[in-house]
Amino acid sequence: MPPQKIKKAVIPVAGMGTRFLPATKAIPKEMLTIVDRPTIQYIVEEVVASGIEEVVLITSAGKSAIENHFDYDFQLDTVLQEKNKTQLREELHNISNLIDVVSVRQKRPLGLGHAIWMARDVIGNEPFVVLLGDDLVRSAVPCCKQMIDLYNTVGTAIVAIQRVPLDQTFQYGIVEGEETEHERTFKVKRMVEKPAPGTSSSDMAIIGRYLLMPEIFDLLAKTTPGHGGEIQLTDALLALANRRGMYAYEFTGRRYDAGDKLGYLKAIVDFALEHPTLGSSFKEHLQKKLATGGI
Repeated sequence: MPPQKIKKAVIPVAGMGTRFLPATKAIPKEMLTIVDRPTIQYIVEEVVASGIEEVVLITSAGKSAIENHFDYDFQLDTVLQEKNKTQLREELHNISNLIDVVSVRQKRPLGLGHAIWMARDVIGNEPFVVLLGDDLVRSAVPCCKQMIDLYNTVGTAIVAIQRVPLDQTFQYGIVEGEETEHERTFKVKRMVEKPAPGTSSSDMAIIGRYLLMPEIFDLLAKTTPGHGGEIQLTDALLALANRRGMYAYEFTGRRYDAGDKLGYLKAIVDFALEHPTLGSSFKEHLQKKLATGGI
């Protein structure tokens, strides 16, 4: 019997974006643009390209701009129509019709695990994916779709991973596991959240893509708050792995940490270089800057 179809995605967007202050004092970090689109749009477009039917945004106070971005704006549409801005009008229509969006408010900042737990009533008894708005992945096949394809074979939970230098593992959730018959796939044996240097020999770091079973909600409800009083997702993930097994998948593609200033700048440069109308001019500009030593 084939596994249950993945139809819903959870995107936590309740964070305050303190790493980008003062830019995020009045603007959600997810609305900061990569060239000409907000970061959150790239995440939702990955969801749509992966065949998912519904997005659940976990929001907080001050995040209404995200919901508005995916809504239909009658007044703006009328202005664009009057000015014969046909192409721009069509693009905005496409955004508002991308996918069904549901918002759930996380009233207290109790961590990523708590944010995912808030989606329990909307998700119900279904497997689902989680995408973090800080992580952008560029790949021929969307990262989320790669994970769903693997899920259709293994039938259980999956976390996406990338290799990182061992001296940087303390910044990530780290997976320890053994190779399987599936390409770039490992059976999870242990998970450690930001391990102290020397306490894990694994270089497999979890990034912001998860495919989870509905049992995760019961496990999150029983998870004791950890550092900072937050409910850590990693603790519940390990419990889920022990209960029914879990795989770590080394996705193909390039990941950008758009929640980090340097990662955000790298994303802007790479996305701009591949932009259909700006790419060639921007490349020429960069080449001139490099040729003159950046002056």
